[in-house]
Amino acid sequence: MNRRWVWLAVLFAAALVAVVVVAYLPSGSGANGPAALVGKAAPSFPVVDLAGKPGSLADYRGKIVVLNLWASWCPPCRAEMPDLERLSRAYLSRGVVVLGVDQGEAGTRARDFATSLGITYPVLIDDAQQYGRVYAALGLPTTIVIDAKGVVRSGCDGALTYAQMRAAVDPLVAAT
Repeated sequence: MNRRWVWLAVLFAAALVAVVVVAYLPSGSGANGPAALVGKAAPSFPVVDLAGKPGSLADYRGKIVVLNLWASWCPPCRAEMPDLERLSRAYLSRGVVVLGVDQGEAGTRARDFATSLGITYPVLIDDAQQYGRVYAALGLPTTIVIDAKGVVRSGCDGALTYAQMRAAVDPLVAAT
């Protein structure tokens, strides 16, 4: 009889897992992570910048935004940031803004990290990780490219190369 209860518990647990997985998987295109938001309006949240002043993604409406979610403890984030800085400098005059959003760390830690890498593009501090949740970041870094109208055009989990960044931005720059 004990064995029957174990099997019953296992079946119940499996059914429960199946219900939860189906309820939380995105439907439609089959895309997961930030790519599931392509074609939708880019959500924005009030947070603060490295100086402690209020800021948000909405502040950059009218510009193409390369939104990069990162944390200082993330080695791929560190490796990718010099290319993001390079992209920022190369495309600033073309209406493109690279916007870094630190996920879950103190402002001093994020500022020290960004300074150590020579980052000059704007950085926001999202200590509640709102951006990571809404953009369905499956890990860090996560990069979302948003057009000047505020619509998500691409999203990618994982570090990007400079060539990949340019490939995501160039069509939007050409269309403006």
